[in-house]
Formats: sequence, structure tokens, C-alpha cells
Amino acid sequence: MAGRSPVTWTGYGLRMRDLYYDQLDSIVDDLVAMTGAVRDAVRESTEALLSAQADAAESVISGDRAIDASREQIEDRAMQLLATQQPVAGDLRMLVAALRMVADLERMGDLCVHIAKVARMRIPDIAVPETSRPTIARMAEVAERMVGSASRILAERDVQAALELEDEDDEMDQLRRLLFRMLLSDDWAYGVEPAIDIALLGRYYERIGDHAVSMGRRVVYLVTGELPTPQQDTPAVRSL
Repeated sequence: MAGRSPVTWTGYGLRMRDLYYDQLDSIVDDLVAMTGAVRDAVRESTEALLSAQADAAESVISGDRAIDASREQIEDRAMQLLATQQPVAGDLRMLVAALRMVADLERMGDLCVHIAKVARMRIPDIAVPETSRPTIARMAEVAERMVGSASRILAERDVQAALELEDEDDEMDQLRRLLFRMLLSDDWAYGVEPAIDIALLGRYYERIGDHAVSMGRRVVYLVTGELPTPQQDTPAVRSL
């Protein structure tokens, strides 16, 4: 080893740095792929919920193991790079943001499982009463779109799009308030169990949106080194 020339050592060091940056890029790629899996879970769990599809519900429930495994793999690789490479500045921000985002994604997967379990519990009936279906369907649409936006924001480091997620979260909050007005209305004629289902489902979709906003904020931190000024004091914002 002592006989190697400086040129050889320089070439070796460059190769190691290239490998290091390849590993950083692969963590981001895997986060984007994991976000795609979560988006699929949102769509499938909603199909199960609004169409009483047992196969879709089971697919989401069993598929959550893959999302959990992705979290473990990404966390292990990020921690290994933190321990062995001692990253600083932007590289350190990227790894810290990755560790936070992968937790957001796993939680979104868990929320999709909760939705699928509500659907499965009520099959062969549709869990959502007819008058509430348009609102739940819209919440699901917004949630799926927000997860898709989070994926693109992460892949492209799009700070402006990350900030715009706040507007979509505003719509999600309005939809949840609409659900509560339905549940508290004198016109509600479906009993206690459907009311509990609807209250829980509204919470699940809202929290998916909150986690997507949280991911967007972490991208802003990754790119700028600063947390964005919160437009809303949501739980997702406070958890940063």
C-alpha cells in the first residue's frame, strides 16, 4: 500500500467520491419509487372503499410489507453513509431529510392500510354512505395528487411546487370540515357506525395530505438549508 503513487491514490479517492454520490442519488431514487408505491396504495385503498373490492383491500394490506421494507433499507443506507462519510452541508441535509421523509412515507402507507381495513370490514357493503361518497372521493383524489406532487418535487428539487402543496392541503382541510358538518347535521340518517367510519376516513385522508406537505417542506430545507415560513401551524409543520 505504501508504494502506491500519488496519482493512483488520487484516482482511488475520486472513484470513492463517485461511489459516494452514486449512493446518495440512489437513496433519492428509492424515495421517489417508495412515493410511487404509496400513491398506488392511496388509489387502491380508495377503490376498495368506494367499490367494496375485497381484492384491492387485501392488496393494500399485504403490500404494506414492501413499503415497510423500503423504509428499513433506505434508513440503513442513509445511516451507513452518515457513519462512514461524515457528510456536511447539502449532503448532510439530504440524508437528514431522507430519514424524515421515509418516515412520512411509511406512515402514509399505514394510513392506506387503515382505509383498506375499513373497506374490508364492511364488505359486501360499501363503507361510505351514498351522500358522503362525493366528498370522500374528492379527498382521495386530492390525497393521491398530493402524494404524486411530493414525488415530483423530490425528484426535481422543485421548491416552488413544494410551497404550492399548502394550497392543496387547504382544500383537504375544507373537505374534512364538510364531512363533519354532514355528520352533525340533523339529516344524517345512517347511524353511529357509519358516522365513526366517516370520521376516521376523513382523518386518514387529511393526514396523508399533511405528510405530503411535510415532505415538501423537507425538500425546501434540502435545497435552501432553511425551513419555509409556515402558512399554517399544522401538526405536520410542527413535527419539523
